[in-house]
Amino acid sequence: MPIYEYVAATAGEACDHCRNGFDELQRLSDSDLKFCPICTQPVVRRISAPALATSGSHLLKEDHFSKRGFTQYKRVEKGRYEKTAGNGPDTFSA
Repeated sequence: MPIYEYVAATAGEACDHCRNGFDELQRLSDSDLKFCPICTQPVVRRISAPALATSGSHLLKEDHFSKRGFTQYKRVEKGRYEKTAGNGPDTFSA
């Protein structure tokens, strides 16, 4: 489930909670919040950057990839990649 950010539509009568913005965990099928859950003033959803895991030791564990059917590659030179984890081909060129 994604986490959406909301902020007060107008700062006039908004409480600190929505004036500064707040996060809300919602299903993709849920409709946008229209009002602050604290002060009931109108709120709008703020567009924000997604959280992406691009590196880290937790991504380098071979069993993490193999169990889920993924293969991880590392670029060794321009257009050439070598497998670091998973069940795919050892190398490939792009």
